[in-house]
Amino acid sequence: MVEELFTEEEIKEEICRVMSRLYRRGLISAVGGNVSAKIPGSREFWITPSGIFKGELTVDDLVKVDLDGNVVEGFLKPSVETPLHRAVYRKRLDVNAVVHAHNPVATGLALAGISIEPITVEAVVTLRRVPIVPFVYPGTEDLAEAVAEHIAGVRALILQNHGVLGVGFNLVEAETVVETLEEVATAQWVAYHFGKPRLIPEKDMELVRKLYGI
Repeated sequence: MVEELFTEEEIKEEICRVMSRLYRRGLISAVGGNVSAKIPGSREFWITPSGIFKGELTVDDLVKVDLDGNVVEGFLKPSVETPLHRAVYRKRLDVNAVVHAHNPVATGLALAGISIEPITVEAVVTLRRVPIVPFVYPGTEDLAEAVAEHIAGVRALILQNHGVLGVGFNLVEAETVVETLEEVATAQWVAYHFGKPRLIPEKDMELVRKLYGI
């Protein structure tokens, strides 16, 4: 993939747009959920603030934090889940964006003990494997450590009794992961309502992966 370089102002503007879209789609609540994006070639990232209405954020609301947790720029308090974002960036050098949302269907399936399964092409191509992280109290270093333990080699996590996490090379990828996760979870929920989901066979999953070059 060709590396995409954005100015910090462009990154901040896109974070605000992502939050607005997530809010309109019902994937985050008024003050729940958070998004961050790393500054290319830097140990710093911009993240959404804590306790502020997420549907109408402006670039002036965002906070710049470094990988050690120090606030570098901004007037508001950074998201309480900043440790989680730091943990992902430390663990995954290929990740430049993190989206934490509260997808109702994906979270609900996990509460019922149901994992995301390969029922659509999108599940195979975009999500692949989606581990469920056992419940850990939100906003803690313990949760950050739990996420770091599960994030290797995956694009999405479900945080038990909490929400979901999507990561990507950029904000578009991370947002796509979160949105696709809810789409697949909804299809799976409907399938279970009327019967049992028909999974894509393993041999066909391999063909799909080859077709998409993954």
